[in-house]
Amino acid sequence: MASPEIATSDAARIRSAINVFLQERLQPKLDKLKEGDDELRQKLIAEHQPAAWIADAARRVGQIQQVTHAIKFTHSSAGGSNWFSTGNPAADARELGSHALEGQLSPDVVGNAAALDVYKFLCLTIDGRSLLDRATTRDPALAEALTNDAAKAAEWLVAFSSLPETKGRLSSHTLAKQLYWPVGEGAYHLLAPLFSSSLAHAVHKRIGEDRFSDAAKAAREAERADKAHPHGYRDYPNLAIQNFGGSKPQNISQLNSERRGENYLLAAIPPVWKSPALRPPLKTETVFSHFFGRRKEVRRLVGVLKEFLRRMANDRNKNINVRETREELVAELCGEALNMAAELRNFMEPGWSAQADCQLNLAEQCWLDPARGLSDEDFATLYRRGDWQIEVSRSFGNWLNASLKTDKTIFGSAEALEWQTMLERELHKELGDE
Repeated sequence: MASPEIATSDAARIRSAINVFLQERLQPKLDKLKEGDDELRQKLIAEHQPAAWIADAARRVGQIQQVTHAIKFTHSSAGGSNWFSTGNPAADARELGSHALEGQLSPDVVGNAAALDVYKFLCLTIDGRSLLDRATTRDPALAEALTNDAAKAAEWLVAFSSLPETKGRLSSHTLAKQLYWPVGEGAYHLLAPLFSSSLAHAVHKRIGEDRFSDAAKAAREAERADKAHPHGYRDYPNLAIQNFGGSKPQNISQLNSERRGENYLLAAIPPVWKSPALRPPLKTETVFSHFFGRRKEVRRLVGVLKEFLRRMANDRNKNINVRETREELVAELCGEALNMAAELRNFMEPGWSAQADCQLNLAEQCWLDPARGLSDEDFATLYRRGDWQIEVSRSFGNWLNASLKTDKTIFGSAEALEWQTMLERELHKELGDE
């Protein structure tokens, strides 16, 4: 428990914050008055004196409720109960609900829109604690800041702390959704599902950042210009917007007003996958000369690695963080090589490498078309020998060396061997040799 001296010091800071809040509310109203309207001016000043305004706020707080789930999202004229809940802590992690916000949800407020100033008052935060939190815990510093009358202060704290409480008896409404849920032996529970405004607000904020933030715009511009970028971006195809409250979204809730009445609806349809026509690497001696290097993700990774090594040319072998970043990017390129091979194996007709216009070296034919061995015993023998893994990896190392060459980065046999070893290790893993 805080000492009287500390409580008094806290009370002074709280009182100062309250005075600033009231002055900020009062001044715009005074600025709108016509010259000579002294009577109304004095009335406004009197109403915004701390004792008068706080007493009125304690009376009006009963007109609003802090909630997470609001009934008016179902129907603007529904008059049943609203609810405050942080979600079911026992819910499965794979299920989406308020519990997924892990306590970081934004509370909403419903009720008389004219009393929302009381909520803003209770959101005032001093020393990391809101006035609502202080009222709920019966903070003596807040009581002292509100009034010298202990009985009146206690009454106001009770009034303000009631903000999250359900008003009146729990009830549904004829305009609300209701579901009969069977519980066995002909009995039912009548369920009234409520819209989670707090969850919708978190989703709205996340999608808004993904669509309109400066970082997302920069990533999209880089993609359109076919340039490397340190991070990607998210798209939401077939996104729809549901509007609540029409021209007066504040009549639904405070957060709905902040969202301008918008609620994003994600497309509840399966994705349509459109794969580009896959063509085999023909009329080339190595898949790494053009075929592999033209892949979109490969171009991006090479660009990122090339720029990174150019900037770090002076200390690339000295700084462990530089070496780790280089290895991570090369590992991703190895992964892309494995992906390319898997695509050719899975989607091309076995034996495609036996075509007359396929000029790939035998090592890469073994790597990319192993099923050819089912009908070609000589080819199967070459595949089983496994020498092709070394040749494929060596081609990869030489290709990457050439791709990373700049005026500041010229790599030799040591680097090529490092790239070769990394891919060769991945090929062994893929084939179960390790």
